[in-house]
Order: sequence, then C-alpha cells, then structure tokens
Amino acid sequence: MATWSNLNFQNSASPLMEQIIFFHDHTLIILIMITILVWYMMLSLFFNKYINRFLLEGQMIELIWTILPDIIKIFIALPSLRLLYLNDELNNLLITIKSIGHQWYWSIEYSDFKNIEFDSYMIQEFNLNNSFRILDVDNRIIIPMNNNIRMLITATDVIHSWTVPSIGVKVDANPGRLNQISFFINRPGIYFGQCSEICGANHSFMPIMIESISMKNFINWINNYS
Repeated sequence: MATWSNLNFQNSASPLMEQIIFFHDHTLIILIMITILVWYMMLSLFFNKYINRFLLEGQMIELIWTILPDIIKIFIALPSLRLLYLNDELNNLLITIKSIGHQWYWSIEYSDFKNIEFDSYMIQEFNLNNSFRILDVDNRIIIPMNNNIRMLITATDVIHSWTVPSIGVKVDANPGRLNQISFFINRPGIYFGQCSEICGANHSFMPIMIESISMKNFINWINNYS
C-alpha cells in the first residue's frame, strides 16, 4: 500500500505492474537525456559570444532534428504498444469475478460459483480494529495467487473506476457497459485500491481490498462460504 512519504510506484504484485514500472524507467531515462541535451545547448548558446554572419540555412541540422525525434518516439511507442496489448490478454483464466459500483460501495459476485456474492463497504473509523483507515472493508475480494483472474466491472448509477495500483489495474465502471480486465497476482498478501473517478459526495469512501491466498486456502474459503 502507499504511505504518505511514497513518491514512487507501489511495490508490484503482478507481472503486468513490473512491466509498467520498467516502461516508466525506460521512458524517464530518455526524457532525462533529452532534458540534459536541451539545457546544454541553451546554456552554450547563452554564453557563446560568436555568431555566424553567413549562416542562412542549415539543411543538415534541420534534417537531424526532424528525424531524431521520430526515432526517439519509436523507442517509446513500441514498448508502450506491447504493454497495452499485454494488458488486454485473456488467456487460461481460472475464475471470473464481477464487481459492480454503487454510490458508495462495491458489490462482488463470483460468477463461477453459486450464491457467492456480497457487498463490500468501507469499515467506519469507530469500528476499526488494527485496520487501515479509509482502506479496510468488511468483505474482501478473495482470490488464489499464481492464477489468471478475470474481473468484469460495471456500475448501476454513475461512473466509477476500479483501481488497484499494486497490480497495475485501472478500469472504468460505466452504467450499462461491462468492461473486463485480467490480472495475475504472484505473491500472497493484501492489496488496497480505491475508486479513481469522482463519483459523488462519498467518492473517497469506497475502497477496494483484495486478499491473495494459496489455492488450498481459497478452496477452503469457497467451501466455508457455501
């Protein structure tokens, strides 16, 4: 989870989030190199006392500063497109979970199992017991780790956004439309998210809480819930 002093990405809990962090670092290095080059050229021109009176045009330099940005954009665009298509992959799915946004809570339905559906409300401050304020919920989304999970996301009233930063997932929940995303959590733990679309007065109070557990514990949870 993010803390007050965290200026970077949250620690990744999925291969997709790892790729997003790698792409961010890759793009940031390119931008830093461009910034240093531009500042060097600006300072060298500022302190240069010599001029070329006979310079009317520079076709070579114009050719360079036309082609070079295109090459740089290719180095940024290709990893970006690869990441975009990785985000939409839906292969070898184990289970499907449906999340429905309301003002201001989430309804969760396990589509592959009968009678497993519940509402997920934020725990109020006066009921907190060693929990995180504005992040903990009364009913968590339980999923097995090391498996591909599909989330179907929609809403009943206004536009919400189902977002869990540590697994690299952010999907709009639109009324009358069913959006889908898949993710793969590669380690056990509890991961927090929130609605990322301003959806009304209590927009800040509809968190998302995912608990990743082993397959054995997941089966036990399914059996106990049923």
